[in-house]
Amino acid sequence: MTVNLYDVAYSVEKAIRESEEFRNLKQMYAEVNNDEQAKNMFEKFRDIQLGLQQKQMMGEDISEEEVMQAQQQVALVQQHDKITKLMEAEQRMSMIIGELNQIIMKPLEELYGPMTEK
Repeated sequence: MTVNLYDVAYSVEKAIRESEEFRNLKQMYAEVNNDEQAKNMFEKFRDIQLGLQQKQMMGEDISEEEVMQAQQQVALVQQHDKITKLMEAEQRMSMIIGELNQIIMKPLEELYGPMTEK
């Protein structure tokens, strides 16, 4: 029997969309977006976060000022209940995706051995 991996992947995508964790994430995201203050605060946080990630990926140094700005923004968003709930829901989804990735990679790991840095 031949298995079409793409069909299986689309089934997993559908299962993720139908999961309680994804529905909760979607609801928390909508709540943040429906609150103008929370939305602006979250967008600023995301912009800072993405900017730092881009600099890091390009091998650029991150200034102390940028680190301080990011820390201040994190402290602000952590005080907003809706954003905190959204971030917790994001973290739960991220953990699930990570666990699914481990399961998916298991055949390759068994074939080649653990893919750890030596």
